[in-house]
Amino acid sequence: MVSDSLDEIQALRDAALGELASVQDAEALERWRVAYLGRNAPLNQVLSGLGKLAPEQRRTLGQATNAAKVALQEAYEARLAELKARAREEAFARERVDVTLPGRPLAPGRLHPITQVIEECLHILQSMGFQVASTREVELDYYNFEVLNIPPEHPARDMWDTLYVQPPSVLLRAHTTAYQGRMMQELTPPIRILNVGRNYRFEAVDATHEWMFHQIDGFAVDEGLTLADLKGTLTAFAQQIFWPTVRTRFRCDYFPFVEPGVDMSISCHACEGRGGDCPVCRGAGWLEILGAGMVHPKVLQAGGLDPERYSGFAWGMGPERIAMIKYGIQDIRLFYGNDLRFLEQFA
Repeated sequence: MVSDSLDEIQALRDAALGELASVQDAEALERWRVAYLGRNAPLNQVLSGLGKLAPEQRRTLGQATNAAKVALQEAYEARLAELKARAREEAFARERVDVTLPGRPLAPGRLHPITQVIEECLHILQSMGFQVASTREVELDYYNFEVLNIPPEHPARDMWDTLYVQPPSVLLRAHTTAYQGRMMQELTPPIRILNVGRNYRFEAVDATHEWMFHQIDGFAVDEGLTLADLKGTLTAFAQQIFWPTVRTRFRCDYFPFVEPGVDMSISCHACEGRGGDCPVCRGAGWLEILGAGMVHPKVLQAGGLDPERYSGFAWGMGPERIAMIKYGIQDIRLFYGNDLRFLEQFA
């Protein structure tokens, strides 16, 4: 009886090893392990029945069964190592790179559409004699408001709902106009300066407003400057940044730091100023692009200049607004949404 059992164990061992030799993938190997080395495997059933045998028979069958299990375990581990090595070789063959091939060219970067518009605007205005400045974004309340004829109690402060860094004196500038006081204190007329940079306001974000936006602020001070100089400068600028036949319109507007103040509009490119049912200008025939005016005498005095001798003009325009008009964009939030499908159109 013992000899028959030994023969069965040997046959089971041989059959398992023969089946193992035909295993070609990890899934089949796992099925083999469960069948021959798992809890309900035949050799484990033999071991669980040894307690019913006589001591001599128990010892003989136990040794043979354990030897068979060890052989199967070693064979399993060897086969597992072979399959892993084969998988690594196949992966290497699939992923192998021919280092003699030329490298794949990297796609060149492109300027953001707002940066493109800023550079175009600066190129035009620099050709008119303006110099570019880039001043601090963290500014004092004094230069952001008070120098510009906006004292603490002035209701115009509601127009620039500001983000403070250290209330009440240090803030993120609400407009690039904040540099004018510093420029007048540091420079001697004639002055022709452009200030370019980001501005920050506690703004409700929608299709036409952002909490962070760019601004180009132009500023000129000299003897004898008039509103005609302002109109001529901005009209020449509009004809170059938009199209040569563009028409401009100036209407009275209020800004605390200029007197008189004006807003500037250009003729609608879609309807050529006719209005009607034009969806771009909503029938007005005009598109407002910036605010401007003659520098207020109090601003000149705060900058240390004599308003009886000097006069100046200034304007502030948003590159985002100009880009929206140039490219027919309806939502300012698209510029800062980081959607490459949108940005790559301006490459």
